Amino acid sequence: MSTVLANKHLWVALLATMTAQLLKVILVLITERRWAFDRMLETGGMPSSHSAAVTSLATGIGLKYGWDSPIFALSAVFAGIVMYDATGIRRAAGIQAKLINELVKELGHLFDEGFKPQVLKTLLGHTYPQVLVGAIIGALIGLLFFIN
Repeated sequence: MSTVLANKHLWVALLATMTAQLLKVILVLITERRWAFDRMLETGGMPSSHSAAVTSLATGIGLKYGWDSPIFALSAVFAGIVMYDATGIRRAAGIQAKLINELVKELGHLFDEGFKPQVLKTLLGHTYPQVLVGAIIGALIGLLFFIN
């Protein structure tokens, strides 16, 4: 267990995640002039914390083990899949959830009085700029902690 707790790559990825999540709160404060601490625990939005995490991990591995190492290749492919998924499948699911919520609201009068629809979460995925900014944050944090 102590080796896991001493894993610098793991801690840097967590730091990148937390940094991106904190930036979401700060961006809401700047743009909407309100505190939105709930954004710390939500997915989606600017910037992508998933992209920050996997990019910081890949950057750290590349710097420590070499850009030609198999472990860097693994982390780079993993990062690509995570970021592709964020802009594709998860974003599409969020768009579909928004449409379903609108349909249920508009057609709610057709259901029984006891019908209590659950509002679906719509902020799931990311736009390309959100993923790009998350990746930049992750790369910078990886560089900061692993550059010699």
